[in-house]
Amino acid sequence: MRNAFIEELVAAAENNENIALVVGDLGYGVVEPFAAKFPQRFFNAGVAEQNMMGLAAGLASEGFHVFVYSIANFPTFRCAEQIRNDVDYHKLSVTVVAVGGGLAYGNLGYSHHAVQDYALMRVMPNMLIAAPGDPMEVRACMRYLINNPQPSYLRLGKAGEPCIHADVPEVSPGKWLHIHESEKSDRTYLTTGATLHLANQLVTTKSGLKDWSLCSMPLWSMQVKVMQARQIENFSAIVTIEDHLMDGGFGSWLLESAIIQANLLPRIKIKALDHKVCGMVAKQSTLNAEGGLTAEALCV
Repeated sequence: MRNAFIEELVAAAENNENIALVVGDLGYGVVEPFAAKFPQRFFNAGVAEQNMMGLAAGLASEGFHVFVYSIANFPTFRCAEQIRNDVDYHKLSVTVVAVGGGLAYGNLGYSHHAVQDYALMRVMPNMLIAAPGDPMEVRACMRYLINNPQPSYLRLGKAGEPCIHADVPEVSPGKWLHIHESEKSDRTYLTTGATLHLANQLVTTKSGLKDWSLCSMPLWSMQVKVMQARQIENFSAIVTIEDHLMDGGFGSWLLESAIIQANLLPRIKIKALDHKVCGMVAKQSTLNAEGGLTAEALCV
């Protein structure tokens, strides 16, 4: 995902001189192509996340679309006030890029567990969440964000995520992407972010789920909740999967969206990480399994 992000950013910056990249003294091995080509639009703010976000807001107020790149919780919780007051409130074109969503940096412990970030970012009224599920969705989200500059949060995996889509899909906020469709069933898995791979494995390998469909939602926000009831109505059962805690997460967001038609609520079932992972240190696959993101736990 990181490689797809920087490739799309460099390509866009070649045609748009108002694209800038700010990092918090990290990203080495990823950000160099941008820094080498556009040194005047690359800024290393150092280990000072609040200042980093203030710098990004200042650049955006002068017409730049600024991408702020850091690991997991550092560009979110460390500078939540600056995101809320400087970026979101003023509707500035700042894309907060968090690499290592979920438990991708699980070996580094709770300080690097990004399992509450949706809860923080989705309560910002002008913030668009971009949670791509594979490198092709990264490219799709980047193209949308570049063509529609706004306060946004791009949540990436760490590395090695497989491609589920054969081509770059068309994405728009609140729209469900239909990846695997079954004519025999009106039941579906719905994912956001890197759990797309887990869900795809289920519906393509588990015989008991061969009649289930698979959808993903890479772009979502507070403002597109009104679109969800119409899409929920197409299915009798929906299972959401996310590498985030249930509280304040994607499944909870979908339930809130369905409240306007309370009869839809029983159709939604949430599969998310158990909060016990917050106290654990291990590699991502181990923590996902401990947190309940296993084939057995996700089967319905």
